Amino acid sequence: MNSVQAAPTILAVANQKGGVAKTTSVASIGAALAERGQSVLLVDLDPQACLTFSLGIDPEDLELSVHHVLTKGTAVEEVILETDDGVDLLPATIELARAEADLLTRTGREHVLRGVMEDLQASGRSYDWVLLDCPPSLGVLTVAALTAATGVLIPLQCETLSHRGVGQLLDTVHDVRRFTNRDLAVWGVLPTLYDGRTNHARAVLDTISETYELDVIEPPIPKTIKFAEAPAAGRSILATSRTSKGAEAYREVAASLLARSAR
Repeated sequence: MNSVQAAPTILAVANQKGGVAKTTSVASIGAALAERGQSVLLVDLDPQACLTFSLGIDPEDLELSVHHVLTKGTAVEEVILETDDGVDLLPATIELARAEADLLTRTGREHVLRGVMEDLQASGRSYDWVLLDCPPSLGVLTVAALTAATGVLIPLQCETLSHRGVGQLLDTVHDVRRFTNRDLAVWGVLPTLYDGRTNHARAVLDTISETYELDVIEPPIPKTIKFAEAPAAGRSILATSRTSKGAEAYREVAASLLARSAR
C-alpha cells in the first residue's frame, strides 16, 4: 500500500498592519474548513499568541510552543494540541519574540518553517490544510511563513489607510518568489471589518483590486461585535454564534478557498 501523504495546502495569512482581523480570519476559516470535513492545522506565529488564546488555550500554561520547534529542534508532533473547534494548533507563547533574534544569525533561516512542515509530513501526521497566522511585521517569521506557503491571503480592513501596507507586503512576496519560494501564489485580499452601509468601504475594495490587480475573496467579512465575544469563550465565531452573518461569511470564504485549492 502506498503511504505517501498528499502535501497539504499551506496558506499564510499575512498583513504587517495589526488590527485587520487576521487572527479571527485564521481561526474562523480553519473552523469552517473543519466543518467541511477537512483536517486542519493552525500555526500561531505571533509572539502575542492571540490565536492560541482565542482557541481556549492559555499561553502561560504551555511548556512547549512553536518557539521550541523553530529554534530548539523539538519535534513538531510533540507540540501540536487539539482544540474544541475541531482544528489542531501549533501554539505560540511570548518566547516567540526571541525566535526572531535567534533565527537572524542562522543560515537558511527562511527555510526553517518549510523544514518543519516537511518533517510533519514525514512523521505520517497529515493535514489537508495548514493556516499560518503571521505576526504583524515583515520580519524573519513572516518571511519563513511565506517560504513555507503554497499561497498567501491578505486580510484587509476596508478603510483608506489600511491598504497602504499592501504594496510593502507584495514587495516581500516578490523577494520570496525570487529567492526562497518561486511557487508562492497570492490568493487575494480578504476584506474584513466591512461596513456595507458605507460607499467608502466598497470604494476602498474597488481601489485595491485595481491598484494591485489582486483577486478579492468574497463575501467581505462584516463588522460585528460577535467577533469580539468569541475569543473570550475560547472558540471561533462558528461555535459561539453559528448562524451570525460573520460565521456565514467565513463559511463562504472557506468554500471559495477549497475551490481554489482544487484548481
